[in-house]
Amino acid sequence: MHILLLHAYGMGGTIRTVLNLAAYLAREHDVEIVSLTRTNEEPFFPMPPGVRLRFLDDRIAPRGRLAEFLARRPSRLVPEEEKAYLNMSLLTDLRLARYLRSLRGGVVIGTRPAFNLAMGLFAPPEVLTIGQEHVTLESHGPQLQTQIKRRYGRLDAFTTLTRADLKEYTRLLKGNPPGRLLRIPNAIPDLAGEESSLEEKVVVGIGRVVWAKGFDRLVNAWKSVAETHPDWVLRIYGGGTPEREEKLRDRIDAAGLSDKVFLMGSTPEIGVELSKASIYAVSSRYEGFGMTILEAMSKGVPVVSFNCPHGPKEIITDGHDGLLVRSKKAAALAAGICRLIEDEELRREMGANALKTAASYDMEVIGAQWTALLAELDERRPQPECSLGTPV
Repeated sequence: MHILLLHAYGMGGTIRTVLNLAAYLAREHDVEIVSLTRTNEEPFFPMPPGVRLRFLDDRIAPRGRLAEFLARRPSRLVPEEEKAYLNMSLLTDLRLARYLRSLRGGVVIGTRPAFNLAMGLFAPPEVLTIGQEHVTLESHGPQLQTQIKRRYGRLDAFTTLTRADLKEYTRLLKGNPPGRLLRIPNAIPDLAGEESSLEEKVVVGIGRVVWAKGFDRLVNAWKSVAETHPDWVLRIYGGGTPEREEKLRDRIDAAGLSDKVFLMGSTPEIGVELSKASIYAVSSRYEGFGMTILEAMSKGVPVVSFNCPHGPKEIITDGHDGLLVRSKKAAALAAGICRLIEDEELRREMGANALKTAASYDMEVIGAQWTALLAELDERRPQPECSLGTPV
């Protein structure tokens, strides 16, 4: 089994969930993670036992003249709307195509449109191809959606993380569907750290420091929270470009919250940090799924989240294991956070229910869905013709 990642050496939700799936599949299969690029000496996250890692474009070692020439030429495999476009080049195009062409049987899983489209073009017929969507269809531009509509029908299967996105893909691919189109959500990885006591006066936010995560809105919300609950603090975990981090830090300082809101940077042990939190806040403008919501729930931490497309409302049951904020205003998010701060009994009730919700996303549960899909595709795999020969 071969799983394609843009940069397995980095950090992020897709990387963590892919490693989780790879660990499960490696129980019964020979699993290889293929990183399009290598940008660090060692991966940020450790590779699971029994899982091999290879890379196609080493960006920390010197290249030859021809490779350098190709690396300076833009990608021709995917349109500019693909978010990986700037990380790709004519060199990665050629190496990805060559790698896919070299496969002999087995299964290849793509984790973004660039890979899914390439698999449809270059994977040999005897290789089972499974595409994944880790964000949402609507986050892709029209040119990219056109290519998806034309070429995803070549895939043996395609999976989405949410029911809402499955509905959108079903509509788009109606005239040219893949062999199987279904939803398989991400599973929760094993996280270090104990179940939260819900006693610490700490609210946590997690994610890359990018516009989509809406940390500017979370900081604005914290102005109201800090006024009524000055003994509570907000910790934001996640990295970003120096420019984005500085801009967010300036916003925190301008709001007079430098001793209330802390940018904690990236950590490979997010479970430990969640176990110290009493509330998890999601300020995203959109989410492909919301993996960190489940991770917080697995530590018994209730969630307050904007009701953004697509993931939160499919995970959170409003008033049961968290709060869904239907307004997009920071004040509404602040009100939800304050409600859980002020009502300890409700916070603990929702935390207990969050644990039950998280259990339904255990790797054993989600892994069984992958096992069933692989078995179904293997049954449908065309068998090579063979000659019975001349009777003796």
